[in-house]
Amino acid sequence: MEEEMADIEAQNEKQPEVAAIFKKANSAIALKFEDVVYKIKFTKSGFCGKITKTEEKIILKGVTGKVLPGEMLAMLGPSGSSKTTLLTALGGKLGGLLDGNITYNGKSFSNSMKRNMGFVTQDDVLYPHLTVAETLVFTALLRLENTFTKEEKIMHAESVITQLGLTKCKNSIIGGQFLRGLSGGERKRVSIGQEMLINPSLLLLDEPTSGLDSTTAQRIVSTLRELAKGGRTIVMTIHQPSSRLFYLFDKVLLLSEGNPLYFGERSQVMDYFSSIGYAPAVPMNPADFLLDLANGVSSNSEVPGTVKQNLVSAYKSNLANKLKSEVYEIDNPSQDGLNDKQVSRWAITWWQEFSVLLIRGVKERKYDSFSGHKIGQVLVVAILSGLMWWQSDVSHIQDQMGLLFFYSGFWGIFPLFQAIFTFPQERRMLEKERSSGMYRLSSYFMSRIVSDLPMELVLPTIFLTITYWMAGLKGSPGNFFLTLFVLLYSVLVAGGLGLAIGALVLNQRSATITGSVIMLSFLLAGGYYVTHVPAFISWVKYISISQYTYKLLLGSQYKPSDTYTCGGAGGVCLVGDYPAIKKVGLDDQVLGAVALGIMLVGYRLIAYLALMRIGVAKR
Repeated sequence: MEEEMADIEAQNEKQPEVAAIFKKANSAIALKFEDVVYKIKFTKSGFCGKITKTEEKIILKGVTGKVLPGEMLAMLGPSGSSKTTLLTALGGKLGGLLDGNITYNGKSFSNSMKRNMGFVTQDDVLYPHLTVAETLVFTALLRLENTFTKEEKIMHAESVITQLGLTKCKNSIIGGQFLRGLSGGERKRVSIGQEMLINPSLLLLDEPTSGLDSTTAQRIVSTLRELAKGGRTIVMTIHQPSSRLFYLFDKVLLLSEGNPLYFGERSQVMDYFSSIGYAPAVPMNPADFLLDLANGVSSNSEVPGTVKQNLVSAYKSNLANKLKSEVYEIDNPSQDGLNDKQVSRWAITWWQEFSVLLIRGVKERKYDSFSGHKIGQVLVVAILSGLMWWQSDVSHIQDQMGLLFFYSGFWGIFPLFQAIFTFPQERRMLEKERSSGMYRLSSYFMSRIVSDLPMELVLPTIFLTITYWMAGLKGSPGNFFLTLFVLLYSVLVAGGLGLAIGALVLNQRSATITGSVIMLSFLLAGGYYVTHVPAFISWVKYISISQYTYKLLLGSQYKPSDTYTCGGAGGVCLVGDYPAIKKVGLDDQVLGAVALGIMLVGYRLIAYLALMRIGVAKR
């Protein structure tokens, strides 16, 4: 705690040029929202799952308000009062059945508004292995336009670090649930810093003090108060602020079950409730008093359950019409820099996004991809396999076929389950960054695939190099490299299937079950366990990665004219006539390679299309 306080006090020692970047907002934004109503539809099922009817529930019930540049609005209310829903709507991130009028300087949400707005979620979505400086520098490189040089973007990140008092922990990793890193207050300031990099004119924060002690919360809100003095419009939800925090706000919006109970100046809120007959019985924190009212708790001798109804009625009769007239009277500030025609959708080029995301991805995932336990797992299995199939020659053709099928099975399952967790684990980060317009989905997708290639290809190469020579497969370089190519090819296809399943399901447990069922089906149809498959289910082999991989691996080792010892007394037979090989076939190798190529592209295309729904408000 002492270190955090020292960090924040370091703000006073920053250089003048650093402070100048954040002294004033780029442009002023007046936010107004009128009669905002949000509904959701859901179906009620009757007996035996039969749908009986579709019902509609109103989440926000006609909320109106205005926030001007230089003001800080606090949305108060108990859990379930729809504070976050309203904040999401004001941030342009809420689709569906949303009615009402939300404008920014009199205009609707647009690309230019997105680029001038910061949105800080309640949970700090950050990469755990990156340092504070790396996190903010990568964000600066992605979000700041090309009008800034790379050096200027890095200086911007350094300025934010100084502004938010993060200097002493700038080289510390963020950390996570199982990785020691920053404190809660420091993590929250990093999240705020990511949005401050673009010097936003409008800053929205969802419970920025949640889970923090009162001292840390005080310093964060005080920092936001200073940012508001620079001409920014700041809106935040806050659950239960201390009295010190409460007096930092300019305006207050009190919600209860989606109903507005008060909107106006913070200094007048207690007088308003006193005027309608609600005053605290004893001196207390105004925020606690307001939350009691929002929960329907009052010291007045009223019939239980009527407090909320009375407060909603009082708001409609005393404040609603007056507030609507005030909203109409807003003089919109100068809109310099908010011309949507002059603002492109993306801050930087596709190639720049790809390069930054690739470097960031490698830095973050190198600890997991090259983990000792993963490498050790592959080495142990490789050595064990080599010993099991030690110097197996062509006279033991059934054993060699077993090894080749083991290749197709193990290196179908291993990369599948490495890839299947990719997008479920990154879902929240992708939602956050895509919704803020940080980068194109295509650049993220390609960087993710390329950054994973080294580990995807290095481990199977090591595995094959060990087992191939221990097992005594054909020793010519041509056979070895052909086998290696087929194995790496199948690894990429299996990884693509894992990406597709993960992107479609986006739930780790469900994705694991789905992947297990699909891969086991492919293995059973691979042509090794069952050679006489019933006609009604034989179609599975045509979509089986294992079947095509097994066929190509057999082709990498054998030709139809090769012979092996059979029948005793030195007799020889053609490999092409061996029943199990004849059933799979050594012909049509090109067809098998083409089939895997279609899967390689197709699975990744499915994954990309599935990801398009993430981070985009449903309309």
